[in-house]
Amino acid sequence: MRSYRELHAWQVGFSLARQIYTLTAAFPPEESWGLTSQIRRAAVSVPSNLAEGAGRASRKEFSQFVHIARGSLNEMETQLLLAQALGFCQLSDDLLDRIERLHALLNGLRNSLNA
Repeated sequence: MRSYRELHAWQVGFSLARQIYTLTAAFPPEESWGLTSQIRRAAVSVPSNLAEGAGRASRKEFSQFVHIARGSLNEMETQLLLAQALGFCQLSDDLLDRIERLHALLNGLRNSLNA
């Protein structure tokens, strides 16, 4: 691999983070330091941890960063579900499918690193 940017999981995670910024722009102003900030940080954490892990010296270290990315994805998904329950947004099937797809990509990447 020449660059972390070649990782399909990173590409999907990066695209998802951009989508999350657009979605959360419509959240209530009083949430800018609450859910908006939390969701955005979790979304950015996914591709960021993949990039950092890809730069590490060993597959084991990279795998640990994939685990962290998975945790951030779970955190973001939970926060999005809460935002929807509070009426801040409506989660599209496209967004939910993209999250599910990224879960699968991260699991596959983790499995390949641990093989």
